[in-house]
Amino acid sequence: MPRSKEIQEQMRTEVIEIYQSGKGYKAISKALGLQRTTVRAIIHKWQKHGTVVNLPRSGRPTKITPRAQRRLIREVTKDPRTTSKELQASLASIKVTVHDSTIRKRLGKNGLHGRFPRRKPLLSKKNIRARLNFAKKHLNDCQDFWENTLWTDESKVELFGRQMSRYIWRKRNTAFQKKNIIPTVKYGGGSVMVWGCFAASGPGRLAVIDGTMNSTVYQKILKENVRPSVRQLKLTRSWVLQQDNDPKHTSKSTSEWLKKNKMKTLEWPSQSPDLNPIEMLWHDLKKAVHARKPSNKA
Repeated sequence: MPRSKEIQEQMRTEVIEIYQSGKGYKAISKALGLQRTTVRAIIHKWQKHGTVVNLPRSGRPTKITPRAQRRLIREVTKDPRTTSKELQASLASIKVTVHDSTIRKRLGKNGLHGRFPRRKPLLSKKNIRARLNFAKKHLNDCQDFWENTLWTDESKVELFGRQMSRYIWRKRNTAFQKKNIIPTVKYGGGSVMVWGCFAASGPGRLAVIDGTMNSTVYQKILKENVRPSVRQLKLTRSWVLQQDNDPKHTSKSTSEWLKKNKMKTLEWPSQSPDLNPIEMLWHDLKKAVHARKPSNKA
């Protein structure tokens, strides 16, 4: 049975009296039948505050005990996809009942915040080895090498697509008002495929791709846009062309065309769009396009 408040305070007082008589933690623990950690805590409190009585609290006591907090941190560390509702159910199993917002706040105080997960390519062991070898090979490349690399890629800008997803502020029961919805159309409602390039000195040319993209179309884009961009960006004679491993880029005819036109390419590990800094440029471009709220493909 738990001791009453009076008995607890009396017991704490006895701990201090015995401690002041020169006894150690072990002797006090044995004499009063208390855990040694309890004796230590009582003495530390007395040394710090000069009293053993319960001090007034600054606010409402927390419902999440240290044990419950450790459980929360352990579960989200093991599986970051665990939801606050699932954590709420987990705490309920140990008789701790709290709102899911309380759980999110407590995790936040421990440096764990809810975020949208970053999307990354699914990598095989072969892909991982290739990316690591690429990093090791170029680890000590001079700044001049990267300043004279022409980064290239294709991207699709959709009229209505995932790029337009965003939060809105609205009142209850107004979800389907016209101003509160984002229109969706089958297959994105139309899109524009573009090829672009840039270097450390700035953006190069942007080409709109009409129809199906194949090796022939790709070579035509390179012919019309690469060297003009190199001149515009003032790259040196040692410039290098970066492209990914799309079949159109690595086909026999494209490889021969690149060799014939004396365009040196940067070897590139498969499944590595996240290594290409042009991805950030595409993000900015699409954000700027959608800020203009285009109503049709043209």
